[in-house]
Amino acid sequence: MPSPLARVALFKELPEPGLQMLAERGRPKQFAKGAVIMRQGDTSDALHVITRGRVRVERHQPDETPLVLAELGAGDVVGEMGLLDNAPRSATVTALEDTETLEIHATVMALVVMQFPQVASALLRTLSRRLRSADELADALARRRQR
Repeated sequence: MPSPLARVALFKELPEPGLQMLAERGRPKQFAKGAVIMRQGDTSDALHVITRGRVRVERHQPDETPLVLAELGAGDVVGEMGLLDNAPRSATVTALEDTETLEIHATVMALVVMQFPQVASALLRTLSRRLRSADELADALARRRQR
């Protein structure tokens, strides 16, 4: 039976040994509805693959309503940006319903990327999509403020 991680866009090109390494070294986590999975400003040391449930990704600004960047579900990944640049978390991720994730530590991801370079390409595609989405959101907010 193929690994559930094979359905995750970030890991689609990863051969079975790589999927197995992630599954064995990842830590299953459970979050109740309303629980914070990661908080903006915290240290980035792992990413989470959402295996069940839904989450909201929000960026908090001083004296403003939080900006909703995305709502994500099973098969999506959160926390990947910090693994690349070691910067603090750029957003807060909150469970919208009971949610399960597979937490993959930065050192495990580094091993996988070294052994299976195709994961680096997939990671860049994921980041590119998120950047484009953030740009579109910024443009829409700018237009709204001009009205």
